[in-house]
Amino acid sequence: MRKRTALRAFMGLALSVLLVQEAFSAQLSRSADEMLKKLKLPPSILANVEKELQVPADWLEKVKGEGQVRFLSTLEPKESKILFGAFRDRYPSIQITATEASREDRTVKTLVAYKSGRVLADVLEGVGGTYYMFKEANALEDLRGIPTVKALPAGTKDPDGLWAGTYRLYWCMSYNTKLVAREDLPRKWEDLFTRARWKGGNLALINRPNLWVLQLWNAKGEQWTKGFLTRLFTELKPQLRKEGQSATIELLGAGEFHAVIPSNPARTSQKAQSGSPVGYFCPEPAPSSVNEAVILKGSPNIYGAKIFLNWLLSREGQLALFAAHEGTPVHKDLMRKEFIPFSEEILGKEEAFRDPGLETEVLPKVFEVWNPLWLRAGGAAR
Repeated sequence: MRKRTALRAFMGLALSVLLVQEAFSAQLSRSADEMLKKLKLPPSILANVEKELQVPADWLEKVKGEGQVRFLSTLEPKESKILFGAFRDRYPSIQITATEASREDRTVKTLVAYKSGRVLADVLEGVGGTYYMFKEANALEDLRGIPTVKALPAGTKDPDGLWAGTYRLYWCMSYNTKLVAREDLPRKWEDLFTRARWKGGNLALINRPNLWVLQLWNAKGEQWTKGFLTRLFTELKPQLRKEGQSATIELLGAGEFHAVIPSNPARTSQKAQSGSPVGYFCPEPAPSSVNEAVILKGSPNIYGAKIFLNWLLSREGQLALFAAHEGTPVHKDLMRKEFIPFSEEILGKEEAFRDPGLETEVLPKVFEVWNPLWLRAGGAAR
């Protein structure tokens, strides 16, 4: 009797779970449903997402009189197709144009145009080391009125509301799994100098100290960082690459060098899934940051921009961003290992976080040390 009672209880519970999941599925957009199936996640992960997407009623009315929202980022066209397909499913009446832009086009040219009175974009993603220049130009919209920005965890948004993190990033090293044994990987950054394999051009560097050195400076101090960088350039004599993230990981897989710094796990994971012999590893402390998104003040499509950013930071938007290019969510309910590529090489390690608010003070000091070392070693000027 007890067994039958327990069985009936179990079957009842299973049926309840199934019914709840079916109810959630009925609320999802077509794109969201497809993404969940592809990622093998339960529909319940997006339960009641409509509540997150509630915005002031006048936004939805005023957006009708606007044009296309212009979005500049590092997203490749195939990634934008996934992300914006999901957005259009949710907001079919809001038109958005996504452009993959280099750091120069995305930030410097946009800021120069802004100072001359021209607004070339509504939403910028990946402002990185140029954030403080936008702030000094009073070019940024206050985002604190956007509902999902309010819900972001501390450290993933600007206290003054000028930027919001759209996904979390780690800036460690990618390596060729055919050329490097795991036991040769540096547990601490100083360990790079203890093995001969990292000398003589086996290690490659990208000219982006703002992505990782800034964090080490904050965590380890000025004296340690100056000494570390001097040894990095003079003792190891790394290859100094002019390519960007994706291109250097392609070259890494082809065996042009044994490892590259800095790199992020999402790009490395994408190459690994395509069959490239690349892996990812974080020495401690692991430099981390968030990808900052901003809205330009004076945007002619301000309501569309706010609705888009509110969606992007919701669970649905974060899921779409992960499906597009494995960007690790900043949403508090999605901070799970399933959403962190190479999580076993990252989680549990000491981190060094880059706060964009500190860049005004620290970044110029980093460049004062980095730039002469880079140029003396034969690197191309930025």
